[in-house]
Amino acid sequence: MTVFVLVSGPFTGGWVWREVAARLRESGAGVYPVTLTGMGDQRRPAGPDTDLETHIEDVVRLVDEIDAPDVVVVGHDYGIHPVLGAADRRPERIARIVYLDAGMPQDGDPALAVVPDQAVRERLSHAGGQTADDWRILPPQRDEWQRWGSTEGIPADALARLDRLAAPQPSGTFTQPLRLSGAAAAIPATGVLCTANGTDIAMVELLVASGPPQYRALADPRVGFFEIATGHWPMLSRPDELAGVLLRAAAGEGHRVTAAPDERPAHLRPFLLDVPEQPRERVGRIDLHLPDADRPRPAVVFVHGGPVAPDLRPTPRDWPSYVGYGQYVASLGAVGVTLDHRLYGLADYARAAEDVAAAVGLVRADPRVDGERVALWFFSAGGLLSADWLAAPPPWLRCVAMTYPVLAPLPGWGVVDPRFRPAATVSSSGELPVVLTRVGLEHAAIAATVEEFLSAAGNCEADVEVVDVPLGHHGFETVDHTGQTRDAVDRAVRSVLGHLLG
Repeated sequence: MTVFVLVSGPFTGGWVWREVAARLRESGAGVYPVTLTGMGDQRRPAGPDTDLETHIEDVVRLVDEIDAPDVVVVGHDYGIHPVLGAADRRPERIARIVYLDAGMPQDGDPALAVVPDQAVRERLSHAGGQTADDWRILPPQRDEWQRWGSTEGIPADALARLDRLAAPQPSGTFTQPLRLSGAAAAIPATGVLCTANGTDIAMVELLVASGPPQYRALADPRVGFFEIATGHWPMLSRPDELAGVLLRAAAGEGHRVTAAPDERPAHLRPFLLDVPEQPRERVGRIDLHLPDADRPRPAVVFVHGGPVAPDLRPTPRDWPSYVGYGQYVASLGAVGVTLDHRLYGLADYARAAEDVAAAVGLVRADPRVDGERVALWFFSAGGLLSADWLAAPPPWLRCVAMTYPVLAPLPGWGVVDPRFRPAATVSSSGELPVVLTRVGLEHAAIAATVEEFLSAAGNCEADVEVVDVPLGHHGFETVDHTGQTRDAVDRAVRSVLGHLLG
């Protein structure tokens, strides 16, 4: 008999699984909905010392008490943190881990890093975690649950139950880092994606094919995926469907994302153009690709996307696509600049913006650079970093370029500071030229942000040139080596340089 251990997200307890648990039991499964310490069970009240470790021990203790060979642990939202902590300590007892609309926390990650409510994130960050007199986070009110995830599909009576039974969350459960030894790495896993909350299988496939390299682990044959067309709380909005998905996940079913086993990751494949080799110099976080020139030259600063794991090697400034762009503009008479910034997670945009600004300052101060003629070129999720520059363009910024950009936080990206929304700042860009390369085979959610930006740009008559690549994919410079894509890169580069050199 398969046994399910169900661990829910913040402010909730075992009660949130009532309908799902009933359906699973009707199928013959064993079911253990968990109410973690301090989350509503008066026999296990919380205190200032309640933290993630407390909740991990709750799950470990329950797993130890279960007399069954196949235990499937399900972690929803925050619940994936204690689930992974318990699986790391009892890997021999766990048959499968189910990520229910949850992130992929790694060793050292606190749950706070992905808390979507910005006010809570800032409060705990500024307080250093918690104080003796203020160690709990109150649950949202009825009209505030949306700040923690999409409420699409939740019936009124279920939403009222969520309001009535929600419990304060001990702050330490958010702020204490998750510690993993890697013992659970081989346990099969299933991702259940709630599409109304912003992620679907197509997005996963995009991440594996052309996104940050850490996502290639999702192509492991032991990993499967399901979609449910609902919001962030499917146990309330689609309990029957969720129960069926969990049974299928326990049986090893689910969509598999594939990647060629011996193929280099997309970000390490060759750049689509053969360009003359130019001198390259490393200074701190930046690399300068230098033209053959006897006087200061304009510069193009290439800003990578992400998030990118901090321990990933090579780092983005050494990826063939960025090196290719840097070398190409150098061959045409400008200084190409590639850089590494610290967009390690979705909550890191402010830090990444500081890194980009510091890199630009370093570039402009270099005697080989004409500091009054600089362009910034943003890629993929780095597109959000263009917002500050569009909001208040300095006179030396002669052009902003964007390639397959994300131009608004995607659904489910609640941790991203609202300041990073280019569609809201383009109205302040004045006469600043923007060169936007748009791919036709883009993920729908990303394409929607581009159209939002273009609509806003049209309303304020911003100077935007669109370079269309109808048959191009996200990351096309290393995956689509066609005449169309080569022409698009050449056109975009020469347009940017035209604004710098003209």
